Amino acid sequence: MYHVVLIDDEQIIVKGLRRVVKWADYHCVVAGTAGSAAQGTALIREVKPHIVFTDIRMPDQDGLTMLAGLRSEFPEMRITVLTGYRDFAYAQEAIRLGVVRFLLKPSKMDEIHEALAAMTGQLGRGQGEEDPGTGNFIVRQAVAFMEENYARKLSLQDVADHCFVSQWHLSKLINKHMEKSFYDLLNSIRVEAAKRLLENPKLKIGEIVELVGCSDGAQFARIFKKAVGISANQYRNQKV
Repeated sequence: MYHVVLIDDEQIIVKGLRRVVKWADYHCVVAGTAGSAAQGTALIREVKPHIVFTDIRMPDQDGLTMLAGLRSEFPEMRITVLTGYRDFAYAQEAIRLGVVRFLLKPSKMDEIHEALAAMTGQLGRGQGEEDPGTGNFIVRQAVAFMEENYARKLSLQDVADHCFVSQWHLSKLINKHMEKSFYDLLNSIRVEAAKRLLENPKLKIGEIVELVGCSDGAQFARIFKKAVGISANQYRNQKV
């Protein structure tokens, strides 16, 4: 049997799908439902479904990032989107990220059944290779989030949660696509920010250390010199 997860913040849709669709006709069983992206991703990691029906316009999520995260971490899983969001470019991007069907609400039953047939058909052929495009998408989202939030205490878990993937999977993607560890990437982002701030003579180096999210001045000094080749003071003297 293929396990199915349904994700939508409109419970009437989740209940309707669960009750009306003849899942057994497609050798499927609903393994669980969720009302948000966060709940959905947690449920998916728990039950590891073969098939997911999900909305991508829920309050707590970036829909495309969630799709990319799921497709990257679980490449064998088949996904159909059910949404009221009528944007052609958005649909194109979702399909590029590997969704099987992009259905607009209210969806007709024949569309749901066709999507189920397509997904179970793909599963029956054993497809499941990771699409490098989804990994690239997730890494771009991770880097953008880190560049916006480097000034605060930032962990691998924070970024993984933003990208709807596990810590382990995000770490693997960063190593693969950036050829460095998460913390080396974060440090390089902080060093670039520090270099910009060092061009302002009114800022003390101790202040800059805090502004780029570092709590240890000595550690920052080591990171900066390793990355740039000279100390922060020497860099400032060259630029100011």
